Amino acid sequence: MKILVTGGSGFIGTRLVGELLRAGHQVTIFDKAMSSKYPEYTVIGDVRDKNVLIKATASHDIIYQLAAEHADDVRPISLYHDVNVGGAKNLIAAANNAGVNNIIFTSSNAVYPLNIIMPDEESEVAPFNKYGQSKLEAEKVFKEWALGDNDRSLIIIRPVVIFGEENRGNVYNLLLQIYTSRFVKVSPGHNKKSMGYVGNIASFLSFCLNLDKGFYIFNYADKPDITMAELVKITKTVLRKKANNRFYIPYPIALVGGYIFDLLAHISGKNFPISAIRIKKFCADTAVSANRLLETGFKPPYSVRQALERTIKTEFMRDN
Repeated sequence: MKILVTGGSGFIGTRLVGELLRAGHQVTIFDKAMSSKYPEYTVIGDVRDKNVLIKATASHDIIYQLAAEHADDVRPISLYHDVNVGGAKNLIAAANNAGVNNIIFTSSNAVYPLNIIMPDEESEVAPFNKYGQSKLEAEKVFKEWALGDNDRSLIIIRPVVIFGEENRGNVYNLLLQIYTSRFVKVSPGHNKKSMGYVGNIASFLSFCLNLDKGFYIFNYADKPDITMAELVKITKTVLRKKANNRFYIPYPIALVGGYIFDLLAHISGKNFPISAIRIKKFCADTAVSANRLLETGFKPPYSVRQALERTIKTEFMRDN
């Protein structure tokens, strides 16, 4: 098949492109940045530019929509809507122009309320931030398109936090703080976290090509879930650091600190590694149900512990 991957130069996209090429598919990457690993397959473009996207989409059979604005500190905040919602509308226009009837869209578990207990795909959706709101709006755009024609197929995937080698997101920052002995725990760490390894979700995204035509929504998480305390313990064990860390900052005090840094960021125009939303996300229960995904028969290549070990050893122990 001829497959277009928007955002294919990114963290998940690069791994997905590798999976698709190994499976024998023809792949085009559509991204604002040239792929460092697959430059020969890259078309430079922005999903906000409908005309360029329409041209890139011609003659393809299926589209993976991974392109997104997702960082916690995006400025201006309107970029969430412009890229995630506007990009979805442009992609629909491009798909219709090219006669593409198959789209796989990576949304986010941020469409669920913060601290909701083990949401499944039928649970209430009530995003707690602008990013989650934009992803939910994009879902609605794609769903309206899919339900408009019985020949169309749509798969929406709501990933939890995804980590892995060469990523510089929140999980990496946590691992780095532990590695450099600058980590200070906030709250006792009993809150459960669903996590996903980049190699596993890339494998599942490729696996989705085997599903029958239809409309699907899947949470994506690698099971079993672990607590924040367990995550810290695993990391310290792999790094051969002392695992005993009973000291922690109470959540209310940490949250006040986060709001202070938010105020400083607003005044100075600078971004800081500490913010109120990051404190909330760190201390929240973010475990989701992945039963529907497991019912497909998909088996992730790596366990959560194996994935953490691979990531930590690659990022911090190359020379050990």
